[in-house]
Amino acid sequence: MSDLSAEDQKLVTLARATMARTRSPEGAAVRDLDGRTYAAAAIALDSLALTALEVCVAMAFSSGARGLEAVVRLGGVGEPDLRSVRELGGEDVVVHIGDARGQLTS
Repeated sequence: MSDLSAEDQKLVTLARATMARTRSPEGAAVRDLDGRTYAAAAIALDSLALTALEVCVAMAFSSGARGLEAVVRLGGVGEPDLRSVRELGGEDVVVHIGDARGQLTS
């Protein structure tokens, strides 16, 4: 994590804290173009299922974000679905993926 910018390290910290607080196996955090951050855990209800990253993107969009700078997804199974990230932020959004302990793998 030492090669991350301070702002991206903050996203890792937010995602880890969200996972700990909610006892969720997946957490995410995003930073919008204005520097605002959003963190969330996955939602698994009978009537609604969203990944942590999808919740973060929805929070940013519903708060008026015009784009994204960076995202972090920790935990979860398999590669994250980045369609919503790319739709709101484009192809240049920095994406960090890590395990449930917060160790980044990409």
